[in-house]
Parts: sequence; structure tokens; C-alpha cells
Amino acid sequence: MAKERLFLYDTTLRDGQQTQGVQFSVPEKIAIAQALDEIGVDYIEGGWPGANPTDSDFFDARPKTRATFTAFGMTKRAGRSAANDDVLAAVMNAATPAVCLVGKTHDYHVTAALGISLEENLENIRASVAHLVAEGREALFDAEHFFDGYKANPAYALACCLTAYQAGARWVILCDTNGGTLPAEVGTITAAVIAAGVPGDHLGIHCHDDTGTAVANSLAAIDAGARQVQGTLNGLGERCGNANLTTLIPTLLLKEPYKSRYETGVSEAKLTGVTRLSRRLDDILNRVPLRSAAYVGASAFAHKAGLHASAILKDPSTYEHVAPETVGNTRLIPMSNQAGQSNLRARLAAMGIAVDPKDPRLAQILDEIKAREDRGYAYDGAQASFELVARRVLGLCPQFFEIKRYRVIVERRKNRYDQMVSVSEAVVVVKIGGDKMLSVSESMDAEGHDRGPVNALSKALVKDLGPYTGCIEDMKLVDFRVRITQGGTEAVTRVIIDSEDGHGQRWSTVGVSPNIVDASFEALLDAIIWKLIRDGAQPA
Repeated sequence: MAKERLFLYDTTLRDGQQTQGVQFSVPEKIAIAQALDEIGVDYIEGGWPGANPTDSDFFDARPKTRATFTAFGMTKRAGRSAANDDVLAAVMNAATPAVCLVGKTHDYHVTAALGISLEENLENIRASVAHLVAEGREALFDAEHFFDGYKANPAYALACCLTAYQAGARWVILCDTNGGTLPAEVGTITAAVIAAGVPGDHLGIHCHDDTGTAVANSLAAIDAGARQVQGTLNGLGERCGNANLTTLIPTLLLKEPYKSRYETGVSEAKLTGVTRLSRRLDDILNRVPLRSAAYVGASAFAHKAGLHASAILKDPSTYEHVAPETVGNTRLIPMSNQAGQSNLRARLAAMGIAVDPKDPRLAQILDEIKAREDRGYAYDGAQASFELVARRVLGLCPQFFEIKRYRVIVERRKNRYDQMVSVSEAVVVVKIGGDKMLSVSESMDAEGHDRGPVNALSKALVKDLGPYTGCIEDMKLVDFRVRITQGGTEAVTRVIIDSEDGHGQRWSTVGVSPNIVDASFEALLDAIIWKLIRDGAQPA
């Protein structure tokens, strides 16, 4: 049987921008749009032209895409024609091939929020959609508050959808605007819309995640016959977010019955880029990726329990619902004081290190890990540092350089504007071969803000590592976590640092010391040494 086509509609650039603390610049919007087009979504909703300067500028500068670029707006206002509505005109002037208009479908919202009659609202929907079609645009209608409206007045909610469809809308999108509808209701109501006369291949679904069921609701609508699904990367969106496309897309491509029944614009080859796409968005937003995120999270394929790791060694499918490489992720066998031989052998194999199962150094590694965790280290969240511990026990950790000394100064002073500011300066002396190198760096960023002593140390350390400098030029710190592991006079600080390189590879390292700067420096050193080993650097 030929597969049915499902259409993917991304609204990260509009709905995603409604996330608290998220504000895209025009260059960021361009980068995200290009990444979405590359992976294969069918529609990219760019925002609301005329609603704010950024969105207007973006539509002027938007990239050429294979995906259908879509402008968002609202149906015309009562008392004027569609051709003479200035708000609608701003959306039309964006000159996108498709336009999505939101309109009320809940009778209470029509009379209370808009203050017009139910009949006037139907006419606004009809005239607006007809205007788009007459102007040669692909028309989409977002049926706002549809599910709540259907439950309050099913006849009127259906009339709104039918009006849009009959006026020429290519897609009528059922919106769970408040995010309170559950999957069974979504399926039943979606089926009712199709039975009322809007074909499934003209019907879309748009869910919010206020009950944590946006992805499940979207699948329920597809099961009922909807053939367009809307969502955002990483589930961005107002309040609790929207349906997460980085979860939906792998599910549609890898899970039955969707895998056999439907096809999307995302190929299996492109699916391997979904993890990197997810992390790229977090990088643009300067957000820490959610480790527990389905499919793309750093912990999505992590197996800590010894029993699990033992089975994974024999057959990964025993504890993995899909292979991590299908979504561009990697399997992780964390090490901790709960670790056993199975975890250790699996982790060493993943590192590319072959060790005889009877090698006594395996027990030495476990003893060292457990002893260090007793002092405050944590290796289940710092796999790169674990690898270095194992390599040192096995005699497989090269000596690239030696830290002779370092110094950090934090100064509090007034600047030329008579404002109190902090300035951090770090000095690091490194010995490489027979040569000593001294590097000095401040912690000021490009905008002149102090980023603290750890940032100064990091910049000084990587400033000049002689023959290794080129290997670490694309390395950056993406997260920094601090925890006090004991109380009172015996307090110990644990620092975990997440690093990333230009290929999107991420790794975590840990440092422990009563001194937070010293703990940070230890984690920084591990991050650099791990990177040098992974990139095949040779000791000077």
C-alpha cells in the first residue's frame, strides 16, 4: 500500500518566541529557518508581519526555502472589508506563498472577547479566507480555542471550520489553545470534524502541552484522520509549550503504525540530524539542553544500572526502544559508585578500549571510581572525566602538557561611569615539552561584561597551548554547575562543566576541591585533555 502523506508545520519562530525569556533576533530566525528547511519540514511559520519590528524585518530578509514559508495573522475585523483591513494587509504584504489566519471558534470568545455576533464572526472567517485565495495565496485557518469551543457549542465550532474550508482554506487547523484537552477527546472531536465535512487531508492539529499530552494529542488527531501536525522545536511555546517536533518527528518515522502508514518530508537520513538540530536551537537561545528529552536528550540512551548495562552488551534492544544513532544520539553507560563489571566493560568498549575481562586493572578502575566518588566526585554526569580516570589506570592517557602554576585575581572597582564593576584576571603557566608558556586573560566579553574568574581561567588556559591550540580553537563551555557536597567546615565543592566543539559534540567533566576555582580548573583541564585525545592529538 502507498503511504499517506503527513505534513509537518513548524511554528518555532512564532509560537516558540512566545516562550518566557525567548526573543529571537533576525539572524537567529534566519539560522533556525535554514535548519528547519534542511531537515525537511513542509511549512515554516515565520511570525506575524507588522506585529513587531523584528518579525517585519525578518520577512524582508527571510531565506529562500524548499518549505512553504508562511506568514501568520488574524482574520479581518468586523466593520471593514478584507481588502481594507490594515492588519490583514500587513500580513499579505509579506508576500509569502502561504498565510495562516487565526479566528475565534468558541462562541463565548466571539461575544465576550470580540464583542460581535456569531454571524459576524463567520462572515469575517469567510471573507478573510476568500481574500487570501483570490490573491493567489495558500490559505490556512487556525481554529482558535476549537476543542473548548466544540465542547461548549459543537454546532458553532463546526460551522467556523466548515466556513473556512468552503471559502477555500487548504488547511483548517484545530487548536487546543488552552492545552487542557486529553487524547481521547482530541481523537473523538477530530473524527467529528471530518464527519461534518472537512476532509482529513485538509485538517491539521495544533496542541499546547499544559497537561503534558501535546504529543499524544497530536498522534490522536492523526489517528482520527488529520494530515497536518503543528509544533515547535524542543517544545518551545507559551506557558508549558507546544507539541514537541523533536519528539513527534522521530515517533512518526520510527514507530508503528506511523512508520508503515505515513511518509513526511523528513527522510531517515535527515532524521539523524534531529539531535544536533535540537541542541543547535538551545545553543542559539543560550539554554542548557534538557538531558531527559525523548530521543535527543543526553540521558535518552543512558544506562546506569549494572543489570541494564549487562543486557545492553548482549543486545541493545533489551533496554532501548530505538537505536540512538537513528536520531543522531549516542548510547551512554554512566559510571558511578553503583557501577559493576558490566557497566565498566561496556563503557570501555564505547571508548574504543579493549581490555581482557580478567585484567586485574578493571577492579582497580572500579576501586578508584568508588574512592573518588566518596570524596565528592560524580561520574554518572561526567563521562569524559571517567574516561580519563580509566585511561590513567590503564596507562593510556598521554601527557600533553604540565600546569606549573596558575593565579586568579578578582578586583572590585569603579569604572569611568562611576559604577562598581568586577574584573577577573587569570595567569596560567604551562610546560609543553621543554618550553614554558605564560598566558594572561581577562574575563570581559565582547560587550564589556565580566564573566567571572572561571571564564578568565578558561580563556587563559586555551590562549596558547602551542601545538595543541588549533585542536581546541572550536571548544567552548556551554554549562557550569556547582554543588556543595558536604556541610560545615568539611564542605567540598563539586563543579561539572559541559563543553562543546564545532561539530556539536558535547562532553562533561568534573572537578572537586574545597576551593571552587580549583575545582573548576580541574574540570577545565579534563575537558581539554579529553578533547585532545578524541581528536587524536600527539604529545609534543
